Amino acid sequence: MSPSEIFREWLKEHRITEVECIVPDINGIARGKILPADKFLKSVEDGTLRLPESIFAQTVTGEVPEVSVIDPTDRDIRLRPDPRTLRLVPWYEEPTAEVIADAVHLDGTPVAISSRWVLRRVLGLYAERGWRPVVAPELEFFLTKINTDPDYPLEPPVGRSRRPETARQSYGIDAVNEFDPVFEDVYDWCEVQRIDIDTLTHEAGAAQMEINFNHGDPLELADQTFLFKRTVRQAALKHGIYATFMAKPIENEPGSAMHVHVSVYDLETGRNLFAGSQGERFSPSFLSFIGGLQKFLPAAMPLLAPNVNSYRRLRRYSTAPINVHWGIENRTVGLRVPDSDPQSTRVENRVAGADANPYLAIAATLACGWLGMVHAIEPSDPVKGSAYRLAQTLPQQLPDALRKLQNAGPLEEILGEAFVEVLLAVKQAEHDAYQRVISSWEREHLLLNV
Repeated sequence: MSPSEIFREWLKEHRITEVECIVPDINGIARGKILPADKFLKSVEDGTLRLPESIFAQTVTGEVPEVSVIDPTDRDIRLRPDPRTLRLVPWYEEPTAEVIADAVHLDGTPVAISSRWVLRRVLGLYAERGWRPVVAPELEFFLTKINTDPDYPLEPPVGRSRRPETARQSYGIDAVNEFDPVFEDVYDWCEVQRIDIDTLTHEAGAAQMEINFNHGDPLELADQTFLFKRTVRQAALKHGIYATFMAKPIENEPGSAMHVHVSVYDLETGRNLFAGSQGERFSPSFLSFIGGLQKFLPAAMPLLAPNVNSYRRLRRYSTAPINVHWGIENRTVGLRVPDSDPQSTRVENRVAGADANPYLAIAATLACGWLGMVHAIEPSDPVKGSAYRLAQTLPQQLPDALRKLQNAGPLEEILGEAFVEVLLAVKQAEHDAYQRVISSWEREHLLLNV
């Protein structure tokens, strides 16, 4: 059955009136078009569903860098909806569908600066080696009061008790229950959209939550995480509050991460390539994967910590990592190895922020690990005790991260030179815009004192 036939039958079965055809931009923001169902079907059949290429080079404020990093004519690219991503949108009254699209040029070649293609590109390298990576994201976020003044600090929302949280409630059951109506919608809406979420817990911050995804195919999990962010924001808005995935939204509270658990399996045998043998706990491939993460993650930071706010999270004693040391059952390191049976041997990359584009965070993690496996990069010894006593080796500001990526030849080659050029230009433009802003801290402490 052709894609157009799949779409036609599905839309008819669910009596769909409108279709949202969406793509993630470089920041993971949903872009695309909303079409009546019949026009969507026609556009799939005749290939006329198009957008300008510049949407993949937009900053978070919707601008395009002045540096020419794409065709200056801003040519059209074609959207190719992926039938496997077709889902109902549960928060609309009218029967509405959503579908994630791949982006291709008019000659059918992939748009190299599309974040979904960057992940596909990395997964292709694994497939060539006969390897199958499996991932499981863990995503943290805050619930906050509605805030219409960007100069005013965010505050925890009021729950069922009619009182906001004033202290940290790590793993608090009743603290989660304060927002039961929100999470009932989240779980119901995720079930409708086939978003395979698992555990919900209260994190360390006031009204900070974490959702774990079940492990699976990296592209599917990136799609699900992308859709999940939108789902949580919509559920929160329905109940008169915000959900934010900023890496560090609230002063004196911990930041929000997107931890990515990774294991790699042999395509033919199904064996976990990370599991040790002959009395060894870990395989050489596992140790090389760790070595690759240690060597290249600092250069991949623009994909894992993509915003100026991201680096506020990466501070000593802040529940976030400051380096790429690894350790077993150690949450102070950047690379944690959970205690598990051999078939479940995996590494948890704790560096990425919740604000990262999930396609790029997963692609960066897998790219660094692939380089380690292919080049047999040796890791350091595992850390025992707190890694906070050791030097901070992760970049502390966005410009530092951009410089590291500029000088990371092997990583740039894997991600694609065209993509890296666009990413660097977009992030530099965003930092330049941030530098033009005068903060309330500066007015408070410098206005009459210096």
